[in-house]
Amino acid sequence: MNDVPFSEPITLRLQSAGERKVASSWEAIECMQQWPDRARGRSWRAAYRACRDALDGWRTAREARTAFVKAARTAGLLIPGRKSA
Repeated sequence: MNDVPFSEPITLRLQSAGERKVASSWEAIECMQQWPDRARGRSWRAAYRACRDALDGWRTAREARTAFVKAARTAGLLIPGRKSA
């Protein structure tokens, strides 16, 4: 299983870690473990699955990044004014 880098990092604000840049599928999976329970809904599960699938070679980095951005936006964790999508 190889890490799959994103074309551009995504910057989030997490309560436990402050500001964090996520630049790959592996980092996204690690980051999603720190999300609050209230933010672990359907989009979180879809992003987690997309990132795992990218690591296994079943999805592209672009698909994983898109799913991760959607989940972060849904959870309100994207930092406003930062280019993410």
